[in-house]
Amino acid sequence: MINTYLQPLPHGITLSCRSAGEPGRPVLVFLHGFPEGAFVWDAMLAHFSKAENGGYRCVAPNLRGFEQSSAPSEVSAYRPKHLVQDIAALVAIETGGTQPLACLVAHDWGGAIAWNFANQLPYLADKLAIINSPHPGTFLRELKSNPAQQQASAYMNFLIREDAESLLTENDFARLWKFLSQEFSGGAPTPWLTDAVKDQYRAVWSQGLRGGCNYYRSSPLRPPRPEDPAAAAIDLPDSMLTIDLPTLVVWGMDDVALPPDLIQGLDHYIPDLTLHKVQGATHWIIHEQPELVMHYLQEFLTPKPF
Repeated sequence: MINTYLQPLPHGITLSCRSAGEPGRPVLVFLHGFPEGAFVWDAMLAHFSKAENGGYRCVAPNLRGFEQSSAPSEVSAYRPKHLVQDIAALVAIETGGTQPLACLVAHDWGGAIAWNFANQLPYLADKLAIINSPHPGTFLRELKSNPAQQQASAYMNFLIREDAESLLTENDFARLWKFLSQEFSGGAPTPWLTDAVKDQYRAVWSQGLRGGCNYYRSSPLRPPRPEDPAAAAIDLPDSMLTIDLPTLVVWGMDDVALPPDLIQGLDHYIPDLTLHKVQGATHWIIHEQPELVMHYLQEFLTPKPF
């Protein structure tokens, strides 16, 4: 059974959370992306909370700005330091501050937060699992040098428009359905996007979209434009990009917005890397092939025999 609740954090933010499993067990935290919500992890919460799959305490917050979580209006409130602070505070509550997470699992924008979390606070998690979310080092490289990635990421410059929220809301969220069915998947079939699932998305989107768009407004990791150098003006040292945790990366190779060039060179930043490339899967792999993603994650979480 999935439990839902509002979790106040010490710094004044409240996260709307979904969970399964008993408190006190090893903890898995799952972070969603845009334009999604915590509900996308429900199958994994149910799976990994079962005794035969590890009996984990599984928690999926709606990130700041999404669903019923706190949604500050100012763009500066969505800078990485604030997003990492939210997750660090949630981890402290869930673990009692006595042990690290068993694993932080993340997709899309959740992954952007998770990469920063793992770099800055590696002692708060034993492992990291990323699903189709670019490492900031390879993403910056591609945004600077690869015209194909610049074109693939051009949608970001729409999402930073001041009128983006109102345009996304028009005609029963027509542009957001396009994100799910075309923009990130090249028009691949979406049988997973049932009427019931669409209603779950509407429930998230109807709470407001400014917070989600503010993630893009606050980040310089987007394609350069004549009036905005964006990624072209950034240089990041390896010290801000190195991940010392054992890391699983699962990548749907047909992701249109985040092409496979982004996984080239990951081993430069991640010494302990397990990489699974999934042919025929798109950015929405957690919907398209949830059993395969759960299999890879289960394998990653299971201690290897000596």
